[in-house]
Amino acid sequence: MRFRGKSIRRKIVALLLVPLVSLTGLWVFATVITGNEAVQLMEAADVMRTVGYPAGDMIRTLQKERRQTLVHLADPGRADVLDELRAEQRATDKAVAAFRAGIHGDVREDMSATAARRFGILEKSLDGLPGLRRKAEDADLTRYAAFQAYNDIIEPYYDFLGSLAALQDAETDRQSRAMVGLGRAREAVAREDALLAAALAAGSMSRQDLRAFSDHIAERRTLYNTHLAVLPVAEQKTYEDYWRGTNAEALRATEDTVVLAGSARAPHTIDARRWQSTVTPVLDDLGRMSTEAIDRFSARVRPVALGVITKAVVAGILGLIAFVCTVVISFRVGRGLVKDLHRLRKEAHEASGVRLPAVMRRLAAGERVDVEAEVPRIARGTDELGQVGQALDTLQRAAVEAAVKQADLRRGVSDVFVNLARRNQILLHRQLTLLDAMERRTEDTDHLADLFRLDHLTTRMRRHAEGLVILSGAAPSRQWRKPVPLMDVVRAAVGEVEAYERIEVRRLPRLALDGPAVADLTHLLAELLENATVFAPPHTAVHVLGERVPNGFALEIHDRGLGMGADALLEANLRLADPVEFELSDTDRLGLFVVGRLARRQGVRVSLQPSPYGGTTAVVLIPSALLSESAPGGTRADREDTGGRHVVRTPARRAVFPEETHQQAADGPHDERTPTGGLPRRVRQASLAPQLREPAPAEAPRTPPVPEPDRDAEEVRARMAALQRGWQRAREDNEMTTSTTAPGTTTEGDGR
Repeated sequence: MRFRGKSIRRKIVALLLVPLVSLTGLWVFATVITGNEAVQLMEAADVMRTVGYPAGDMIRTLQKERRQTLVHLADPGRADVLDELRAEQRATDKAVAAFRAGIHGDVREDMSATAARRFGILEKSLDGLPGLRRKAEDADLTRYAAFQAYNDIIEPYYDFLGSLAALQDAETDRQSRAMVGLGRAREAVAREDALLAAALAAGSMSRQDLRAFSDHIAERRTLYNTHLAVLPVAEQKTYEDYWRGTNAEALRATEDTVVLAGSARAPHTIDARRWQSTVTPVLDDLGRMSTEAIDRFSARVRPVALGVITKAVVAGILGLIAFVCTVVISFRVGRGLVKDLHRLRKEAHEASGVRLPAVMRRLAAGERVDVEAEVPRIARGTDELGQVGQALDTLQRAAVEAAVKQADLRRGVSDVFVNLARRNQILLHRQLTLLDAMERRTEDTDHLADLFRLDHLTTRMRRHAEGLVILSGAAPSRQWRKPVPLMDVVRAAVGEVEAYERIEVRRLPRLALDGPAVADLTHLLAELLENATVFAPPHTAVHVLGERVPNGFALEIHDRGLGMGADALLEANLRLADPVEFELSDTDRLGLFVVGRLARRQGVRVSLQPSPYGGTTAVVLIPSALLSESAPGGTRADREDTGGRHVVRTPARRAVFPEETHQQAADGPHDERTPTGGLPRRVRQASLAPQLREPAPAEAPRTPPVPEPDRDAEEVRARMAALQRGWQRAREDNEMTTSTTAPGTTTEGDGR
């Protein structure tokens, strides 16, 4: 058989029409034969698990509540009876809730129309339970009326089970109905118990109660005689042996005593305790035996279910044969279509999963991409599949072209950022050199303070310019060759923060940071410190502390701000752990992006978490590979340390580390001498080499200048810090402040 035409619609119609017709006819036939029986057997197997057991528990609690209600109506003056009644009511409510929870939507859908109608009657009868309880507690109805009302609630349960038990297999159906009959027989015993317990509590028994008592005895015997005959011999023997036992014999003897005594003498022939000890074991045993019988019945249903499954397998085999025939017929039509679709799918997957991602990665890495080489033009057919392939090629080409243009745009923006940042850095370095010269020349303390503030602002501007370089993906210009003490790196970061006086740095161990990582770590810590001061109240301090950990050194920055929400904190940590490519629209997260990029470049882990002070704590984990032991002499601050935990406030001064290789001003040490009380005094030419202090003779030949000896940069920092502390203390003395501790120092008394 040949199907002409290349229309994909015709091919699909031809491919699906034949198997649809054949399989529909076959499966309709199989469903009519085996579907109903299989569904009914599944319902019979599931009914006791999803409905029967919870419903049985509910009925047993209702039986106990009925008995206690009648006892309460018989003797309402006893307080313990009312407490027991309410306890039984709570147990009933719990069982009713469990029963209703098991009847979900799928179970309702599987019910037949008759079962669904009877289940609705059962639910409606349970809805009347609260009203019946109120009347019973208020004694608004008689004992017999309450007895009948509870019977009306319980009776629909057995009607409902009887409708669910209807099966096509005759023997199985009779045994299922016998299980329901045995449950009714136990209900008859429970009704006897309720009537007689109420009569014993009241001390009297009406003729109506006695007649009902006798009727339920006869009903129980009839139910057992009728339904036990349907069950297998083993089941019959189990029940017959029990009714010949001691408990059953005691129950029958007590029943005969009550009936023979008559309504007037019956309450005086036995007492409530004797009746309770007689009937309770029988009810418990009958309930247990009923459950065991249901389990054995479920086991007997399995062979019948296997028979239905066998029928379903046969129908499935027939359906498989029909399916194979339809596949053979359809294969010749669908082979070409599948081949074309497979090729088109392979090309689409290769384009979306291999070529396009590879192009995107190369563009992100800064490589040049040739659109013609990456997305060649391919000749396609003129049918529908060819048109789809051509559309995919066009779409892929447009995506690559757009990505190339976007990469060119980002590259241009990055170049502009780098160019502007480099220019700003050059100007800022020159400005810093000029400020250093002006600071050395001035003698006025106010002017010197202004110059220091300007120096600090310039340092912060340098950090922002360096941030543009980092955002552009380039490396910063500041670099060091030799290790730098970790304490100096932290102080340098503090010096690049506007509110540096609010930052308290705990003494850190004598560790040194590798030179290539100094610039990045300084900038990283400065960004975190800047955020900590900005997002915390102005009167609070930011604490910096750290300690060794197994994998390196952990540096913690605590602020006392409002903190961050859980979602914001999670988003920030994700950005820090895996910084995505910077987007120009994301301008409110520049610092976070810079920190993430610097951390990834140096292998540093940065995480944010709630601070014990209510703000946010930034934890910077510096790996051991970037750390080394500090020089034996340590920094000037380390040499001044006398032991203990000291708090250090870093002055507003940019850090000048040894071996700094960027184009910075050749700053000589600032020469100052600081008295114990008053402003520091600058000694002119004290930092000059001895050869430069005296004028050279006129007749002496010109000689090359003698280079300045190497200066200890830490000594320069310490001197400048002492100078700043001096004029700060002098200003405070002049203003007649009453504070005993100068700003920028701590109460530890180490002068820092």
